Amino acid sequence: MVFSQPPKAHWQALFSNSGFPFFFAGMFVSLFGTGMNFAGVTLYVLAKTHSTVQVSLTVILLTLPRLLVPPFGGVLTDRVDRRYLSIVLDLGRAAIVLAAALLAWRGSLQLWQLYGMVLLLGVGFAIYWSSSLALLQELVPPPQLVSANAAVLIAVQGGMLAAGGVVGFVYERAGLAGILAIDGTTYVLSAVCFYLLRQGYLAPQASVSRSLFGSVALESRPLDTYIAQGAQSVLADIHEGLNYLRTQPAVLALGLTYACMMAGVISANVLVVALANNLLHVGARGYGFIESGWALGAVVGGFAAAPLSRRHPFQVLVGALFVLAVGHALFPYAGFLAMAIIMNVVFGGCRAIGAVLTQSSILASVPNRLMGRTQSAFAFLATVLQVMMSFALGWLAEHASLQLAFLFLGGIYGVAVLAALRVRTLSPLPDTEPTAA
Repeated sequence: MVFSQPPKAHWQALFSNSGFPFFFAGMFVSLFGTGMNFAGVTLYVLAKTHSTVQVSLTVILLTLPRLLVPPFGGVLTDRVDRRYLSIVLDLGRAAIVLAAALLAWRGSLQLWQLYGMVLLLGVGFAIYWSSSLALLQELVPPPQLVSANAAVLIAVQGGMLAAGGVVGFVYERAGLAGILAIDGTTYVLSAVCFYLLRQGYLAPQASVSRSLFGSVALESRPLDTYIAQGAQSVLADIHEGLNYLRTQPAVLALGLTYACMMAGVISANVLVVALANNLLHVGARGYGFIESGWALGAVVGGFAAAPLSRRHPFQVLVGALFVLAVGHALFPYAGFLAMAIIMNVVFGGCRAIGAVLTQSSILASVPNRLMGRTQSAFAFLATVLQVMMSFALGWLAEHASLQLAFLFLGGIYGVAVLAALRVRTLSPLPDTEPTAA
């Protein structure tokens, strides 16, 4: 008789993989620095200009590269060792941020220089995210992908949560220069972690795995169809990646599900601030509590994703997305701060579970040599949806009502539900974690 190991054994097995502890540490410190940077720059620009328009410009500059870079970044990710690429990106971002920190310390940092730093960091992050996720596929075996994605989500949310807890203290005492110095240092530490991850050069290899959601192979065509014969041009590589997605509707549906979730999460910030100020009247402190609830739920959801989805992953995924859709439509009727915090804890947990399941299935299904282009395509789609949703939600909240805007936000999660239902071949999860007799 076979019994599943307790959750502790799953985490022990995951972190026993050579290199994964360094990957986890690198993601945590990198996202801690990113969180410090984003909050510090926002505070500085608002204090310097007293203009929310200027603050929104920093968000646009950070987001804009994700509309232009991913197609070419995906090709780069699929051509070179992902570990080396991540190291170069970390060191490059460290040099940019530390140069800005030096200018800020000397009191000579101009706004255009700060905006340039934000734009370049956006370019680096647009490549780094898809590259690091593709690297994860090389570090852990397919049966551990659910736990691995849950651990990465915990590292990301934990880093951002820790940054939010200390950024105000650091900014008051060290200013923007201190914030940027810490951020630059975290990128260097992340590069060291990735360097220690393994040895030697490893180019992306072609491989096919079973989907986490069932025994149906999503890679239906012979692998030779997708293997390049000799050197290809960048455009040919992009065409190859798009052709792969065109012939794999199940993978595309999972990517659309993930993109809708990402767009909903990021664009929701436009409304949550208004919810705190205009409906609940709790101000900046209440808004911070609501956002902390989301982060707490995301961490809990990361731990819960594997055990909840071990038998019926598809049902768990659809259920989590349904809660996000209905819950956000009802969010403006929370009535008081405690209820809003509790609801956001639930939302954070559901989003974490949905992200872990979709991302894990994508990593288990897509050939390794196409992973960079696939992740970049989904990142591009998520960014397009995010920009459209942010504008639409802001317009509805200002010209119609906040309730209608939240109903529209629930609609994007409804689209995610429909995209998940599109994967009709999903079946109960096979053994995706180690088992013991």
